[in-house]
Amino acid sequence: MAKTSVSNNVTRSNRKWIIGYSIAGLILFITYQFLIPWEGLPLGIYDAVYQWMPPSAINESLVYVIMALGLNIVVGYAGLLDLGYVAFWAIGGYCAGWFMSEFFYFLNIHFLGSVPAEAPGIHINFWMVLLIGGFVCALFGILIGAPTLRLKSDYLALVTLGFGEIIPQVFFNGENFFGFNISNGTKGIVRVDPIPVGVKDLGPFDFGWKLLIFLLLTAVMVFISLRLRRGRLGRAWLAIREDELAASMMGVPLMRTKLASYAVGAFAGGLGGVAFATHVDGVYAERFNFTISIFLLAMVVLGGMGNVWGVILGAFILSWVNGNGLTAFGQFYNDRFGTEVDFASFTFLLFGLVLILMMLFKREGLLPESRLKLMLHEDELDDEDASGSKKKVGK
Repeated sequence: MAKTSVSNNVTRSNRKWIIGYSIAGLILFITYQFLIPWEGLPLGIYDAVYQWMPPSAINESLVYVIMALGLNIVVGYAGLLDLGYVAFWAIGGYCAGWFMSEFFYFLNIHFLGSVPAEAPGIHINFWMVLLIGGFVCALFGILIGAPTLRLKSDYLALVTLGFGEIIPQVFFNGENFFGFNISNGTKGIVRVDPIPVGVKDLGPFDFGWKLLIFLLLTAVMVFISLRLRRGRLGRAWLAIREDELAASMMGVPLMRTKLASYAVGAFAGGLGGVAFATHVDGVYAERFNFTISIFLLAMVVLGGMGNVWGVILGAFILSWVNGNGLTAFGQFYNDRFGTEVDFASFTFLLFGLVLILMMLFKREGLLPESRLKLMLHEDELDDEDASGSKKKVGK
């Protein structure tokens, strides 16, 4: 009876968040697609929106949300520390570069693409490339995870860190990879195909309609995360996170379950990579560095590991601060006080301070998962119970 009550409470809570997410997404889309371009909008409001929350920053934040949700499955659900998640983002991005551009100019392959049939290269429909990027990353997740997930704790983190360094370096130096050009090296792959949506093709500056696409992709990842969390596989992940030995004694297949989390998380990284390539209209190797992995991990920790809605909040906050928030605040501060402080240069200092303060005062994150919150505060609860028992004995 108690379990049923808890399950119903969780379902009602998720339903409220889903309704709130849908309303917020609809408001964002209407605002950026119809209200902001409206000629009757006061210039002051237009300038303020584009200074503090331009549509490109919102779209980029949604891409980070997709990837943070994927990392949350690995770190928040299964409790596996992954410091190389940027590698999946890179693989997904280059899948878009390979299959949605003129990079392979000596070929002429078209499949429901959004460019003329005579255009050289490989041009596959965006929605299919999303799946290709996701499944390719999932395959890489399994291949990398199979020999490494037997490791634990710091050793696993070091291996994933190495993987996260190797893959981007391969692309960075991929202009001559055993005699083949697989990435165009530091020049990157410029221009990917528009996103076909039936009535029109969305180019790099169709921010409003792309916002709707990215909201849809985020909603898909939210749905996958919530369904997996409540299913048998999700419960197995949580069991491994809380006590791996006890989980194995209860019959949970550790390797298979860990690999599943790694594959699903990698799939989300692939989706994020393809989406980001269409957002910036290209794929550039220098973007895929180690700091992105730490950045994504900070989003999960800040929002609340294991809580989908907390991760979304953490991803929005940090991506906005990193992408536009500090720059806009610096411009406002310098105009107000006549200074020339470069606030954007303090980005990682700010992130470090935030993480330190979170670890000291709110380890569970802004919107913690209830089970994880109990685990992190277990010692405090035991101390309270012990002190209460002593008082009773004293009486």
